[in-house]
Amino acid sequence: MSYVAPLKDMLFAINALAGLEHVSQLPECADATPETVEAVLEEHARFCSEVIAPLNRSGDQEPSYWRDGNVITSKGFKEAFKAFAEAGWQGIQHPVDYGGQGLPKLVATPCIEMLNAANLSFALCPLLSDGAIEALMTAGTDAQKQIYLEKLVSGIWTGTMNLTEPQAGSDLAQVRTRAVPQGDGTFKIFGTKIFITYGDHDMAENIVHLVLARTPDAPEGVKGISLFVVPKFLVNADGSPGDRNDVHCVSIEHKLGIKASPTAVLQFGDHGGAIGTLVGTENRGLEYMFIMMNAARFAVGMQGVGVAERAYQKAVIFAKDRTQSRDLSGSAGPVAIIHHPDVRRMLMSMRSQIEAARGLAYVTAAASDIGHHHADVATRKASQAFYEFLVPIVKGWSTEMSIEVASTGVQIHGGMGFIEETGAAQLYRDARILTIYEGTTAIQANDLIGRKTARDGGAVAKDIIAQVQATQRQLAASADADLIAIGKQLAIGAEALNDVVDFVVANLKSDIKGVFAGSVAYLKLAGIVLGGWQMGRAALISSEKLALGEGDARFYKAKIGTARFFADHVLVQADALRISVVRGSAGVMALSEDQF
Repeated sequence: MSYVAPLKDMLFAINALAGLEHVSQLPECADATPETVEAVLEEHARFCSEVIAPLNRSGDQEPSYWRDGNVITSKGFKEAFKAFAEAGWQGIQHPVDYGGQGLPKLVATPCIEMLNAANLSFALCPLLSDGAIEALMTAGTDAQKQIYLEKLVSGIWTGTMNLTEPQAGSDLAQVRTRAVPQGDGTFKIFGTKIFITYGDHDMAENIVHLVLARTPDAPEGVKGISLFVVPKFLVNADGSPGDRNDVHCVSIEHKLGIKASPTAVLQFGDHGGAIGTLVGTENRGLEYMFIMMNAARFAVGMQGVGVAERAYQKAVIFAKDRTQSRDLSGSAGPVAIIHHPDVRRMLMSMRSQIEAARGLAYVTAAASDIGHHHADVATRKASQAFYEFLVPIVKGWSTEMSIEVASTGVQIHGGMGFIEETGAAQLYRDARILTIYEGTTAIQANDLIGRKTARDGGAVAKDIIAQVQATQRQLAASADADLIAIGKQLAIGAEALNDVVDFVVANLKSDIKGVFAGSVAYLKLAGIVLGGWQMGRAALISSEKLALGEGDARFYKAKIGTARFFADHVLVQADALRISVVRGSAGVMALSEDQF
């Protein structure tokens, strides 16, 4: 089965939940009319389904490979990427000034989801280019912007992030790559970088590496890291690729999943030094790299939604096709397994979590657009704070969800799910990296506690909880039994989240390890409650549509039923997670190191 984008649900999330009408009123977003957005999504859905999705399984079976210092990508990837770039999809959210389409992040977000659902390995290449574009637009010199941005936005060149080294994984204070000034504004780069996604490939004319390194007099730790542009090929005066730079792929990794995506070991400076130029100000490299990482972290959250959606679609088709056992209420013979209650439970678990994560992510994307483009300073500031609070949740919760959903997809397939030919196993394997790269779930959770909750005394968190409670009151005031039940669980969830925010703020200084022991539980709690908030909003909107007799009644009834399931089976976990955070640290820290 190929992938079919859930356009109806995406458009509902964009319009009803994320408020496209408000985003399209922003001066820089005026082109994002409902008609234009629907046309863009329909065309992107067609492209992903017809061109990208068919390469997913073949790329897993015949991965990219390294030969004589070069990486050859999986069959069909080079041609597909050329078509992707020529269609303008790399530039969908980037400025028109550099050849992009200049559409809002809210419109780019479902496109990112589609691409990753179609083929996660393929989608990683444009994801890294997006991050490089963001960093250069923010901190690059005028010369760097002129040289690189149009080529990156067009997809003629691609970009990478070079952070990790053999001794420096998540702890970037350990970075040792050296940058030696040459006196002419350039630097020679020496060192080894590992886990570099699409660090080498044959799909583009040039690869623009953004590299963290230390200058000779840099202070120790993260305060002494600078960011450099180091292209695979030096750039001629006319903008064309010139001589080969001294950066070489010496191997690629053999991985559990995303096998078609080449994960490179890059060696800088084995033959005299790789030539690079400084991005922004010396020793502010980590700050600039976080621009890339925040863009990438949100996109990885969308990878989670995309992979989960693909797993759900595959599971639904199998459940409708596979016959096994008689119906519990009686049947002449074996029935399709979708008749069995536990299969329904599993499918609803998959569906409801995907819809919750999608709704939350799209709302987050809209906040980013408002935070960048709204005329009112206070509105911009509040929306940007909302966006920044949500990014670690979108990344951490959505990716943890994707592993669970992909695993459930294997379970629905039964024994055939464990067999590679069904494709369910590949999605499970591919999803497993999502909670690790671009910052593990624990790193997202630490960010949520330290930077996003404790730093402002929980002010942004409390404001968001107030919005959740406003939705809960609307649900409670309804005469509909389903909406009342959803509201009841949302109220309990909001209270649990509020208690945890209070606990974090009150205890961080006095018991820092005790608070951080519950960090991942806090992140999951926030994801479940805020995802439940979007499901509650979706149920309210759907109920209004049904009352007015507008639109597709089956669609809106399904929305309410899915929200009810989420409340009864997922949102009910909120109070247990609260207990884990508030009372669970004693067990986490109970054993000494020598007792393990």
